[in-house]
Amino acid sequence: MSLHPNQNDSPSTGDVFQLAEHLFRHEAGKLVSVLTGLFGIDRLQWAEDVVQEALIRALQTWPYYGIPKNPAAWLTQTAKNLALDLIRRERLFHDKQPQIIAFVEQWSADVRPDNAAAFDQEIQDDRLRLMFACCHPLVPQESQTALALKTLCGFSPAEIAKAFLTTEAAIAKRLTRARQRIQELKIPFEIPSGEELSARLDGVLQTLYLLFNEGYKASSGDRLVREELCHEAIRLTTLLAQHPAGSQPRVHALAALMLFNAARLSARTDTDGHLLLLKEQDRSAWDKAMIGHGMFYLSQSAAGSELTPYHLQAGIAACHCAAADYDSTDWPQILSLYDRLVELDDSPVIALNRAVAHAQVHGPEAGLETIEAIKDQPALASYHLLYAVLAEFEAQLEDFPSAADHLRQALQFTDVKSEQALLSKRLQECEERCCEAPLVQKRLSRRIFGC
Repeated sequence: MSLHPNQNDSPSTGDVFQLAEHLFRHEAGKLVSVLTGLFGIDRLQWAEDVVQEALIRALQTWPYYGIPKNPAAWLTQTAKNLALDLIRRERLFHDKQPQIIAFVEQWSADVRPDNAAAFDQEIQDDRLRLMFACCHPLVPQESQTALALKTLCGFSPAEIAKAFLTTEAAIAKRLTRARQRIQELKIPFEIPSGEELSARLDGVLQTLYLLFNEGYKASSGDRLVREELCHEAIRLTTLLAQHPAGSQPRVHALAALMLFNAARLSARTDTDGHLLLLKEQDRSAWDKAMIGHGMFYLSQSAAGSELTPYHLQAGIAACHCAAADYDSTDWPQILSLYDRLVELDDSPVIALNRAVAHAQVHGPEAGLETIEAIKDQPALASYHLLYAVLAEFEAQLEDFPSAADHLRQALQFTDVKSEQALLSKRLQECEERCCEAPLVQKRLSRRIFGC
């Protein structure tokens, strides 16, 4: 996507929408956090509306007048102007108007170099304050992460619904309840301390975790990997880890997990954007520096006696990063870590991942038996990877008709084109194998489930 050098160019609508989406991901959280810091957390919806209106104006004007040389600065300036117009019209801000206008005028893309560092730090602190406000314990837990993803990360309700394996309508209700609760309780816009910090930190970390996961494997769209979301999650997590309030073992463990996984991003797809499985990836393309940073944060996370799911997941990711090739992966150690992880996190997705590790150690039939115990959980009913894993185990046992059936089911539950392409390719291979050889006789004596 090209950034047009001046405003006389005529970009395509596709270019404008792609750039607008990119900017919204990167700038929306910053703009909302600054506006919330100015006007109060009880006006969170107002701040979101201002930023949304700025984005709408970009979509309306850029196709006709061209994409500006500095699109982020344009978006910031437009949000600033909208905010100034609103406060000049509202009597509520009459007494504070000169102070607010002075601050908003300072807030622009061309802050003087001598003030830039302090101003950037203020914006970063505002983002952390907003994150902790969204995750206040008096806000319903199921709504905390949804609100933070929407407000700070620019997620749509549909994307959040995918992350939580629920409906878009359910997420919309959670967002409404969360905003109302914040306004009713007049939740302070601050980074808490002591026991209150600990109570909110889990919600903050879950938000960052889901943000990274959406980038690592998108729930919808043409691209499987959205690197900008991964890097934003890493940036916010390391920002939290470097803040005195957030320098805790579980934060360092999450940072390590993200860095280990992000180190493999460039090798996860081929030149056409199609997914490459772990055993197919070129490990020489993995980012060694990023793995090194991950090892640093993993060592930091070992302080004290705290053991969280982030520690165990980071340990699993470290095992993959430490293996010279797929065949030398320490699967028994990975399975041991998963055994401990399911004791702390009973997520069906974690259980499915453990089944994969179990099959690596004990064989595909053992993997099928492990999935038998979890496959009826409602959250997995429309989860395409359940059927993809079942298909893989069946194919390894040379039951290609059952593998093909599972792949057809998997295709029904993914909208990501690169995943659809991989599943379709595997389906074609299974169908070809079905024609080549009859079902292995020994498989007839075993119960075939999940068809």
